[in-house]
Amino acid sequence: MEEKKYNKLIVALSVVIPLAVAVLFGVRIPNVEPLRFLPPVYASINGLTAVLLVLAVWAVKNGKTAMHEKLMKTCIGLSAMFLVMYVAYHMTSDSTPFGGEGWIRYVYYFILITHILLSVGIIPLVLISFVRALAKRFDRHRKIARITFPIWLYVAVTGVVVYLMISPYYV
Repeated sequence: MEEKKYNKLIVALSVVIPLAVAVLFGVRIPNVEPLRFLPPVYASINGLTAVLLVLAVWAVKNGKTAMHEKLMKTCIGLSAMFLVMYVAYHMTSDSTPFGGEGWIRYVYYFILITHILLSVGIIPLVLISFVRALAKRFDRHRKIARITFPIWLYVAVTGVVVYLMISPYYV
């Protein structure tokens, strides 16, 4: 597999996914029951992704490459599931305003904004890491994975934190 042939697809997905999420975030499906049960589900998916990312790093550092590969593919699948559920929730439900006051409000918005920005940035990093691994370019894979892992872990963990901070304000 030649990794260069996937560059256009990586760029396209890195642009299309965030744009689609932004557009769909503003779309409401009329006459549909709000999917209020989804936030704890997709927060749990974020938490599971974080755990599996750490296990995947442990696996590769201990020579368990087949386990590492399976865990990483699972993390990609979980992230895709999260994205679908997140969009479905926001297409059926109004956004919940954060009700905290004082300094905690600043903490919440700092975490939320960095989470959102890095969740957009992680898309090409994950795709590039994945393609390089599939191409068996492990030298290049390791270089980008060292950047990808902490950002992806931050996005997964802060997804849970954002949910925990806003969950008291769900209607």
